[in-house]
Amino acid sequence: MFDFNYYTPTKVVFGKGTENKVADLIKEFGGTKILIHYGGGSVVRSGLLKRVTDCLDKAGISYVTLGGAVPNPHLGLVYEGIELCKKEKVDFLLAVGGGSAIDSAKAIGYGVANGGDVWDFYDYKRKADGCLPVGVILTIAATGSEMSDSSVITKEEGLVKRGYSSDYARPRFAIMNPELTMTLPDYQTACGCTDIMMHTMERYFTNGGNMEITDALAEGLLRTVRKNALILRDHPDDYDARAEVMWAGSLAHNGLTGCGNDGGDWMTHKLEHELGGLYDVAHGAGLAAIWGSWARYVYKDCLPRFKKFAINVMEVEESGSDEEIALRGIEALEDFYRSIKMPTNLKELGVEPTEEELALMAKKCAVGVGGEKGSAKVLNEEAMLAIYRASM
Repeated sequence: MFDFNYYTPTKVVFGKGTENKVADLIKEFGGTKILIHYGGGSVVRSGLLKRVTDCLDKAGISYVTLGGAVPNPHLGLVYEGIELCKKEKVDFLLAVGGGSAIDSAKAIGYGVANGGDVWDFYDYKRKADGCLPVGVILTIAATGSEMSDSSVITKEEGLVKRGYSSDYARPRFAIMNPELTMTLPDYQTACGCTDIMMHTMERYFTNGGNMEITDALAEGLLRTVRKNALILRDHPDDYDARAEVMWAGSLAHNGLTGCGNDGGDWMTHKLEHELGGLYDVAHGAGLAAIWGSWARYVYKDCLPRFKKFAINVMEVEESGSDEEIALRGIEALEDFYRSIKMPTNLKELGVEPTEEELALMAKKCAVGVGGEKGSAKVLNEEAMLAIYRASM
């Protein structure tokens, strides 16, 4: 195992009706002028936005609103939010929605708290010195952004999708009411479950440092999400299953399942970022479409971990060679993806890149990771292109 720091300052308020506590939480963390940042019309149609503004009105808390956050949130809206916050002297950001609204709010927070172009942080040109405080009312269990240090933004010019991580952006509080996720389309629920599992697997498939307790937490989380994803496929209004998945989403990406290892592999995410940037696909579906090709490319270099995953998570039969067991584990996860109607290749995802587009994604991915990256196996641009080709 490796030494590690574990920092999770977010206050979690979990359960039915917890969105009604938003005003008290904002006051607790010093907010006086709020930007409510959200996505599309579902927050409005469900009445959630009005419940939130009614709470703030009753508490005498001033606010302005900015909707329009989309999947693969856009830099243009971030710039708009930064200017609105400066004009209105906003001192606290409230993201109401899923990872897109939260990530966009974090980027706005960076832009307000630091001078210059906020894209510099996502382009790895400089580091942030602060972030406007962020609170969250979560409506989608997926990205884990409600407790994480990370956000991902897409720059429309050039369709460049990049992530940036800093403890400054960890939300002060996260309100998590599983009932708020019950109106999600089945596809979005499945995408969320896929993303949660992938956040855990990115940290699990490493060649650098491991702890028995961390592995046990990761494996238990993966089994729990797999079980409850199937329940939600058949019974989308099951509160307990919603709660299990929602809490798993936070635990999967707050650093817990990476304690003691080298920080994780993350190449499936990096490869998907280029898919999302170019084709604007749902993040979870993109991850499912690329993962099997990545796994088959790297598993021999990380064989003990793939064998352990196959037995302890996918519960495959422990017979045959280590390689046979590992491959059965990969196949079992792909079977699970299909069972919740997630794609296992790019054609099923609905995109068919040309050879030129595959090469472009590989080049952009290599640039985005500084040339090469990976823990299960270090990948360069040539390897990235081979994985994209295999995922066709």
